Amino acid sequence: MRFHRVFRLASIPALYFCLLAQTVSAQGLLRDADIEYGLKQLAAPILTAAGLSPTRVKMLVVNDSSLNAFVIGTDAIFLNYGLINRMDNAAMLQGVIAHEAAHIANGHITRRMNNLSAARTAAGFGAAMAAVVAAAGAGDAAGGILLGTQSSALNRFLRHTRAEEASADQSAVRFMRSAGVDPKGMSQVLELFSGQELLSDTRQDPYTRSHPLSRDRVRALEGYVAAYSGGPTADPSAAYWFERVKGKINAYTRSPKWTLRRLKETPYQDVRLLREAVAEHRQSRTKAALRAIDAAIALRPNDPFLHDQRGQILLESRNFGPAVAAYGRAVKLAPNDPLILSGYGRALLIQDRYKEARQVLEKARIIDFRDGSMLRDLSVAYANLGQRGMASLVTAERYAVSGRLKDAEIHAKRATALLPEGSGPWQRAQDVVIAAERAAKRR
Repeated sequence: MRFHRVFRLASIPALYFCLLAQTVSAQGLLRDADIEYGLKQLAAPILTAAGLSPTRVKMLVVNDSSLNAFVIGTDAIFLNYGLINRMDNAAMLQGVIAHEAAHIANGHITRRMNNLSAARTAAGFGAAMAAVVAAAGAGDAAGGILLGTQSSALNRFLRHTRAEEASADQSAVRFMRSAGVDPKGMSQVLELFSGQELLSDTRQDPYTRSHPLSRDRVRALEGYVAAYSGGPTADPSAAYWFERVKGKINAYTRSPKWTLRRLKETPYQDVRLLREAVAEHRQSRTKAALRAIDAAIALRPNDPFLHDQRGQILLESRNFGPAVAAYGRAVKLAPNDPLILSGYGRALLIQDRYKEARQVLEKARIIDFRDGSMLRDLSVAYANLGQRGMASLVTAERYAVSGRLKDAEIHAKRATALLPEGSGPWQRAQDVVIAAERAAKRR
């Protein structure tokens, strides 16, 4: 698992909007190929029932222990890891996903973006548009997120109306029923937040503040669930991926001792072993971590994410040769996963296999060009191959993605002087320069 503190943008020229919101701070994402794949499995039937594309709408985990889930654009649903940790079953998590998907499918986010374009007040348009552009970009790449603000304008943007909540509840229950998921999961989620409306705003969970809860809403939802209840049974695949997602997040976000004491609570042996491997690795007990992950691989030999985890354990314990082999196996099993490719490229880079690393990392960049750590490694690969222009370009893009436009402009100008004029890479460098110049003018 990797922590990313980056911005997610529709395009490089759109970066300048970020600087309109001086009170907005960056919040990180927890990026892990295994977790994101598991969330995709849980979300896919819901998104399909909502008429949304499971390949386009990404499921991203926010590095925040509070309870919250939200959408700011139409191509990503953000879930705080704290919320995932509090879910008791797959249907509850799928209920949250269904509710957020309903906000997208029902046009709530699109209407807000249209309204923002007409309401160009310094606070309303500046702060909220920065969040929209940065956190909900229109590309198909997963990246970072622009969150956490003191701006009342952005808080108003994130807060849904009661009418929107009622609409989303009704649609979510319908999506769940169509997807074969028990809609009682939605009721269980609201039970989790019951009583929150009686607390002061400062004591409420962020989810309650952005998703107003009332007795009328609870009663209406109970009516929707009763009307659609009956029929769906628990999906074994959903139950498995829920346990795996939650189990791995727990293993990374709670203390290793806490994880090891609770291994038996996990009903799936391979998930128990995966959690054990993570906990042992976090305590620098490499042999024990490898024993656990190897036992998990023996149960699921063609699971790319277990090989990816093995590669991470080996790489971070400085066993570079075996790490390359483990990542290589993971890539063979999942050749188009950008996070697995990124890990493989890093392992190759550490072994000074620069040409191979560049090829792997370039493939990862094409799939997900807003992964800051991958861009850092790619720039190092180019530099060691003597391709200074490309190294400067990728460095400029890395700074741009992280919101450091002054630094991005310096490296982009250096790249334009080194790259063939009119070439594709030269044009990419020009895009960064233009974005930086526009941002400077708006200050």
